[in-house]
Amino acid sequence: WEINGSFYQPSAFLLMGIPGLEALHRWISIPFCALYLIAVLGNCMILFIIKKTQSLHEPMYYFLSMLAVTDLGLVLCTLPTTLGIFWFNMRRIGFDACLTQMYFIHILSFIESSVLLAMAFDRFIAISHPLRHSSILTKTTVIKIGLAIIVRGMVSLLPIPFLLKRLTYCRKTELSHSFCFHPDIMNLACADIKVNVFYGMIIILSTVGMDFIFIVLSYILIIKTVISLATKEECLKALNTCVSHICAVLVFFIPMIGLSMIHRFGRNVPPLVNTLVAYTYLIIPPALNPIIYSIKSSHIRKALLRALWRKR
Repeated sequence: WEINGSFYQPSAFLLMGIPGLEALHRWISIPFCALYLIAVLGNCMILFIIKKTQSLHEPMYYFLSMLAVTDLGLVLCTLPTTLGIFWFNMRRIGFDACLTQMYFIHILSFIESSVLLAMAFDRFIAISHPLRHSSILTKTTVIKIGLAIIVRGMVSLLPIPFLLKRLTYCRKTELSHSFCFHPDIMNLACADIKVNVFYGMIIILSTVGMDFIFIVLSYILIIKTVISLATKEECLKALNTCVSHICAVLVFFIPMIGLSMIHRFGRNVPPLVNTLVAYTYLIIPPALNPIIYSIKSSHIRKALLRALWRKR
């Protein structure tokens, strides 16, 4: 412990695996390894196919590439500590290393939320103004949107590590997850955390909350446009292009909202439920997104089959 008068700051935190199932961690690691492997290989495959297939060099797939890179980042942020606990019971993580992991996990989560919003905007333009789609979302515009998303995430979350470093912590250093999460670290403090709580709520509502609202509004406008189409076949064809994105939105936002609600209001929620929701939030979307887009996108599916055929 670093002691400066009444100021206490732990040199390290202790991470938690799955509470109550510590004896089964080796066996539990098998499905986690499978999910991590699917996430890494699937997202790398998406990036490779989009890069090599000239016909996929359009806004929809540029945004999908951003989503794949973000998912890879989330996987690589949590993989070392999660598998370190399951395989070697390595629970200790340095204070600064924990803050760094937390910062990147939250940045990547915010970036994924913003990318999903950009993808919703792309679908709205493609359905409402198909003839102007390529002129509105040019390659330069897509790059500017990507840079704005990254800067927004980095700047909005930059104060969080410094707000945590200023706090005095209690003797308890055990976190609730196998990764570092802002509310989890904050709740170990013995000081007044009102500033942390207020800033965290403002940031999540003004970023992820606004992203979700605008995604919903985009789909309201999309449905309004689709209803005005002449035939039922055209309506179904237009909506079919949105199915994979809708699935990605649900897979990301439902666990994220659930985890945020548990950390803020679920004092009596069993630790096992809290842990499972956290793993669902950080591991399931990166593993499912490549599968969803490979199944629902005929262009990616055909490009993948062509790549496999050429390899044979």
